[in-house]
Amino acid sequence: MKFTLSWLKDHLETTATVPEIVAAMTMAGLEVEHVIDPATKLKPFTVCKIVEAARHPNADRLQVCQVDTVDGRKEIVCGAPNARAGLTTIYAPIGAYVPGLGVTLVEKPVRGVVSNGMLCSAAELEYATESDGIMELPDSLAVGTPAVDALGLEAVIDFEVTPNRPDWLGVAGIARDLAAAGVGKLKDLSIAPVAGTFPCPITVKVDGEACPVFAGRLIKGVKNGPSPKWLQDRLTAIGLRPINALVDVTNLISYDRARPLHVYDAAKLVGATIEARLGRGKAEITPGDQPSPAEHHDEQLIALDGKTYDVTPEMCVIADAQGNRPIGLGGVMGGESTGCSDETVDVFIESAWFEPIRIAQTGRATGINSDAQYRFARTVDTGSVVPGLELATKLIVELCGGQPSEIVVAGEAPAAPGPILFDPAYVGQLSGLEIEPERSLQILRDLGFTVEPPKDVSAADFVTHAESLVRVTPPTFRRDLEGKADLVEEVARIAGYGALPSTPLPEVPRAVGGVLTAKQARARAARRALAAAGYAEAVTFSFTSRETAELFGGGAAELVLANPIASELDCMRPSLLPNLIEAAGRNARQGFPDAALFEIGPTFHGDKPNDQRTVVSAILVPKAPRGWDKAAQGDVFTVKADLLALLEELGAPVASLQTAQGSASSWWHPGRSARLQLGPKAVMAEFGEIHPAVLKALDVAGPVYGFEITLEAIPEPKKKSVKTRPAFSPSALMPLTRDFAFLVEKTKAAGDLVKAAAGADKALITAARVFDVYEGPGVPEGFKSIAIEVVVQPRDATLTDAEIEALSAKVVAAAEKAGGKLRS
Repeated sequence: MKFTLSWLKDHLETTATVPEIVAAMTMAGLEVEHVIDPATKLKPFTVCKIVEAARHPNADRLQVCQVDTVDGRKEIVCGAPNARAGLTTIYAPIGAYVPGLGVTLVEKPVRGVVSNGMLCSAAELEYATESDGIMELPDSLAVGTPAVDALGLEAVIDFEVTPNRPDWLGVAGIARDLAAAGVGKLKDLSIAPVAGTFPCPITVKVDGEACPVFAGRLIKGVKNGPSPKWLQDRLTAIGLRPINALVDVTNLISYDRARPLHVYDAAKLVGATIEARLGRGKAEITPGDQPSPAEHHDEQLIALDGKTYDVTPEMCVIADAQGNRPIGLGGVMGGESTGCSDETVDVFIESAWFEPIRIAQTGRATGINSDAQYRFARTVDTGSVVPGLELATKLIVELCGGQPSEIVVAGEAPAAPGPILFDPAYVGQLSGLEIEPERSLQILRDLGFTVEPPKDVSAADFVTHAESLVRVTPPTFRRDLEGKADLVEEVARIAGYGALPSTPLPEVPRAVGGVLTAKQARARAARRALAAAGYAEAVTFSFTSRETAELFGGGAAELVLANPIASELDCMRPSLLPNLIEAAGRNARQGFPDAALFEIGPTFHGDKPNDQRTVVSAILVPKAPRGWDKAAQGDVFTVKADLLALLEELGAPVASLQTAQGSASSWWHPGRSARLQLGPKAVMAEFGEIHPAVLKALDVAGPVYGFEITLEAIPEPKKKSVKTRPAFSPSALMPLTRDFAFLVEKTKAAGDLVKAAAGADKALITAARVFDVYEGPGVPEGFKSIAIEVVVQPRDATLTDAEIEALSAKVVAAAEKAGGKLRS
């Protein structure tokens, strides 16, 4: 929304400058985006007078002018055909930047004659879009007058209008708020009615659904043409193109009072009735602006922009010819068939109120974003239907002449907002503002609210007290207010947010163990550990498609979004893996197939609070470049090693974890995946290769390996008095190793055997690992031989042979309990 200070002063008596207006708007909640000040870009340009103009000695179309300027008399070469002695125009000195040309003037010869400046056209100053010569100004202007003053240019304030404040789409609404904020005094905004001199020969009809209320009147004998300079300048300043007096008046009122209007050339109407109804076209729009093959009852409109639009039953149509010919899309744009031109003699003015949601949907369906559509989609003051028509009548009669008819109205405007019971003391309770009750109520009155005593108190006896309830009725242009908290906000923003008390929060002693919870600390540690391991962090949506969610055990009806941001993001994710896999697939399609990604975030397994879990997921897509050395690539054991290292970093009881093969979720490869758990009901993590069928459904080339850790499943460590690690005490004795080979069933997990061997004597055994697995001659059918190396670290003295044999017996006994038998 744009406006100028002089326009604002039509409604506000104020001596405030533009910077003061901008500051007051900001404090009142109006977000000023920027101020367009022509004085900045036209500062070097001033008025000058051509004293003499002679033909250039070396060019027929150039003239050498002697010019009186603010810098004295200058010789300037000019090619404009209207350059002549005695002309008053605009002078640009050497060094000035000419905005219309995008160049900075330098002193240089033009066909052998040095030009000491430039004489400017309107286009070169960006005062007009095109021009035939240099500017011609009144001779009364003195030499040296700034160009901004000579041209009557002023700063334009541009600010963002929030959807709940459509009254700010009119300069009068801005003036009202600034007056309430104490910037000036609001002038009388009432509109005197213009008496009709004859009954309106055109009747109007509404169906109540497409358009609740429609008012209009005919003005006979107008003389249309260019609007006066003041009106053209006002529209041009805010970026609108003047068209003709009739159209310019409607544009002026749209920006002045936030009241869109439309004018019809009455001679082009068919019949004596204008009807506002729903469209009769097909339910779907034909793509583009080209007309679709017409079927029975299909409707189309050639709008004022010259494009053809299909009409659907959800749109509001303005029609003549007994309601059969569309002549406009109500609240959006008029039709070309009834547009006003310089030949218009009789004009019919429309002032209506259209349902905002319908207008917003029509704008999206057609792609039309007109000033009228922008305003009606945010709702227009229901009380301005007839006053807006009266103001348009007054201006048209003043500018174009003519005789107005009586006003015709069809339908009824929506009911005005109801009263709100309000206690002025609530302002202090909710906002902390120390403000007198009468001041609060006066602010509301200044904003257009009606303040009345409760029904059981007469107006004569009503005296405002802090403890007294009052009835506050919002005006018809403030339908965004619903309760007393909204009234407090109005008082607070006008009183000034700077007046709000600044009360520091009480100091809270810092927790001894830090401010992070155990889960937050683990998430931070996991992020650092995975990044150090070479994984790149990804941040993806918490949504996925329902089809993808079903592949990962989700997709329940309660997790499907009612209003998704995209059709392929219509369900809450049950796992982080699908988004990571799809991200790896996109990378591969862009030529980066080798991926190692991780993400930490929530997963959703129901609509209850406890159904949300925090998960750490990572995937590995090993696609190393081809090479002669056949470099090893990652596999299941790579992600398992990374998983165990991460769990160790997170403080999980890794030594107590059980590896459960064949029980992982369905999206894992059944023979290349496993669970890590403390028990059947305490699953901490899953890892392995993603099932090929899942990768095919996601259109991602495999293999893809990964893991998922549920942070809530990791037991919280016992609280210690201090967080320091125990002192490092290396043994002075050399470690020794012993090798064992055990026969176990082929289905037996090697990890169970390793864990049993390592736990045989925790004081002496520091490590155990598998170094060979054998199946073949010498090993019974259905069995395998697993060779384990056990590392023994003496502490106090070198172990004797007897002690080593006793330790070995413990290892064998522990392995036998785990299902192994020492191989002989």
